[in-house]
Amino acid sequence: MGVTENLKTVRDTIAAAAHEVERPEGSVTLVAVSKTFPVDDIRPVLAAGQRVFGENRVQEAEAKWPVLRQETDGIELHLIGPLQSNKAAEAVALFDVIETVDREKIARALAKEIEKQGRHPKLFVQVNTGNEPQKAGIDPRETADFLALCRDELKLAIEGLMCIPPVDENPGPHFALLADLARENGLHKLSMGMSSDYQIAVAFGATHVRVGSAIFGHRDYPA
Repeated sequence: MGVTENLKTVRDTIAAAAHEVERPEGSVTLVAVSKTFPVDDIRPVLAAGQRVFGENRVQEAEAKWPVLRQETDGIELHLIGPLQSNKAAEAVALFDVIETVDREKIARALAKEIEKQGRHPKLFVQVNTGNEPQKAGIDPRETADFLALCRDELKLAIEGLMCIPPVDENPGPHFALLADLARENGLHKLSMGMSSDYQIAVAFGATHVRVGSAIFGHRDYPA
């Protein structure tokens, strides 16, 4: 199948998963993950009506999205990969949503750039639900304290939480943990679920699912 058919399948699967748990239509936003895919692969997905996309790297997104935004209105671009503090200015200028606020240094850099630029991307805190040492995200036990720093001291408007469960574990408990942390801290948005498990994430309350290969196909990572 081509990307247009893949997109329809993913949308239909999301709708069915939401219906299964009696969630209202339209309560889940599909973030089409276009990282590593060139502009020509993205255009058909835009033509099919998709407007929300995710990228991992600031530099790659800078090379692709300005031209696509000139061609198409209404694009919402999410940063879903790790952010380095020296790229905070570019990230605030380019992205509409930054899902990977994961440490104090990044939070402070974003607060500085948001004030400087007067641009206010929506922000999610990334939680390392599996406490994996190689993975970004805050320790789940530190969620409340980190949110207090972001909200009270830095005046950042945090909208939700994001996680990437360990690849070799059942994602359900990780999604449940993220949903509990969001509820305890008065947050209503949850970015969780990827191509292999987004239906499960919807059942646990995901408001955003990040789906790439199920739409665009196999991804060739640069060497």
